[in-house]
Amino acid sequence: MNIAQHIALVDELCFRPFPAEHGPSDVGTSGPGYHVAVLGSAADGDPATRAVTVDQFEKDRDAVYELLASRWGDTDPCNLQTVLLRTDREEIPRPWAELSAWAGVAYVWEVEGTGRWVAVAVADRDPSQDVRLLAVVTETDPP
Repeated sequence: MNIAQHIALVDELCFRPFPAEHGPSDVGTSGPGYHVAVLGSAADGDPATRAVTVDQFEKDRDAVYELLASRWGDTDPCNLQTVLLRTDREEIPRPWAELSAWAGVAYVWEVEGTGRWVAVAVADRDPSQDVRLLAVVTETDPP
């Protein structure tokens, strides 16, 4: 998928209905109030190759950020580490709890007129899992 396709998918998810149950979707996973789309995924057990993949996905995330920021405004990266730490003490709603377990930072926008939030992040926190470039669309405010 290229950057234009990533943006088109984010646009589509901003208006796609949410399912009544949690489960897989045609783009990743979805549930009541959220969609998580996997824009890219790569698996490799070699740490050097993984680092190159993370670097490339961060560049892709930044390219998506530039296009969305031109539309919805610049935003500082959201530190998901603090959200992850809070999951021990409080109930963090989906998809934010999962996103904080997968990624260290995300760019987040409130999409005016839709009642939805969009986040883009690189899920690389767990070395036993694939590196993924994610787009999250949710009606739940970020914690």
